[in-house]
Amino acid sequence: MHQLDELDEESWGTVFRDVILLALIGFVAMVILLLPHIKPTEVETQDHKAPGNVIVELHWPSTMPYDIDLWVKAPRQAPVGFWNMGGETFNLLRDDLGSEADATDENYEISYSRGIPAGEYIVNVHQYGPLPADTVVKVSVVVSVRTRLEAARQILNTDVELSRQGQEVTAFRFRLDEEGGLVPDSVNTLSSRLVTEP
Repeated sequence: MHQLDELDEESWGTVFRDVILLALIGFVAMVILLLPHIKPTEVETQDHKAPGNVIVELHWPSTMPYDIDLWVKAPRQAPVGFWNMGGETFNLLRDDLGSEADATDENYEISYSRGIPAGEYIVNVHQYGPLPADTVVKVSVVVSVRTRLEAARQILNTDVELSRQGQEVTAFRFRLDEEGGLVPDSVNTLSSRLVTEP
């Protein structure tokens, strides 16, 4: 009788271990089957909204320490520049004052967007500070787009000349589609004032 009790305890222990092991294997199998169904759209959306989807850069010679400003406007948004450095889509990351309070010799300003809303974008260059007589500053403007599927690619590049204080020039007006592609025949330089008083 004593041997029979020991045998019952051994078989009960074996059954308990088998049930626990099968439950563990079932749990691991469920996790493996569910992994592909975990919301990848959240990761894609966050990447798509990461800073730097539309990048607008403004460069001018380091030998010309003048205060030139970049102004950008996303579709259905307020203009972003040094008086309004952040909007729903764009942020001005660097406001270069020329030689004043500048740790580098580089003269440039840059704006990044979060996301790529479809519609018309406007990029303006503004001569804020005074210029010496007969001075012309040649400014380079570059627009790049980075989607979640590719690295940043340059879509537009031009040079603008500034010759007087307060001068504002539209470097680009262009349209982007929902995928961040440049809409054919949408690029123009039709003047649109973005600089407003604070």
